[in-house]
Amino acid sequence: MSKKGPEKEKKAAKQVVTIYSPDYFGYKEIGTTLVSDPKEAIGRTLWVSLYTLTGDFAKQYLLIKFKIVRVKDDLTAETIFYGHEYGREFLRSLVRRGTTRIDGIFNLTTKDGFEIRAHAVAFTIKRLTPHCLKVRMIRKIMQKVLEEASKNLTLAQLAQEMVLGKTASDIFQEAKKITLLRHVGIVKSKVLKIPEWVYTAKEIEEAAPSAFTSSEV
Repeated sequence: MSKKGPEKEKKAAKQVVTIYSPDYFGYKEIGTTLVSDPKEAIGRTLWVSLYTLTGDFAKQYLLIKFKIVRVKDDLTAETIFYGHEYGREFLRSLVRRGTTRIDGIFNLTTKDGFEIRAHAVAFTIKRLTPHCLKVRMIRKIMQKVLEEASKNLTLAQLAQEMVLGKTASDIFQEAKKITLLRHVGIVKSKVLKIPEWVYTAKEIEEAAPSAFTSSEV
């Protein structure tokens, strides 16, 4: 019988890392993750409903994605906004017969160097021909509002404006001059590229105050 090899090293005990939303989303505990080494948590993501952050049950349809970028010595994890989306059932409920859905998907760069993709949608009250002038004009308004916002705002600020409805409201105010609209929203976004300073800075920049007052239309 062959000799037994050296005893396997005992696996490192798992540690619990507590995950918090960014300051600009209230710095609330949003979950935990088990790791052998705290560095393993960096890069992990999780989805949280806006209801969890605000306590407003009417906002449970909107999901926000956060990404861990740093773990402190006390095993608390700092996150950044990494995207959001409407729940499928809610988005499906917005569709009506005899109306038109107008989509616009745009790649943007924020003031502080994040590259993101945002998906705006508008639902009209009356049906429009898919490629008519009004549809093209509304899509141009979406692009203009989002590009101007991203150019002048940090990710923290833009994330709040997209999630809480400010960006959609700005689009609505311009687009309603073209045709009657039932709903405008930023239904999805995702961060495509994170600037290096996020991982090297001692503290994540507090670029926007925490505010949960919706202006969604």
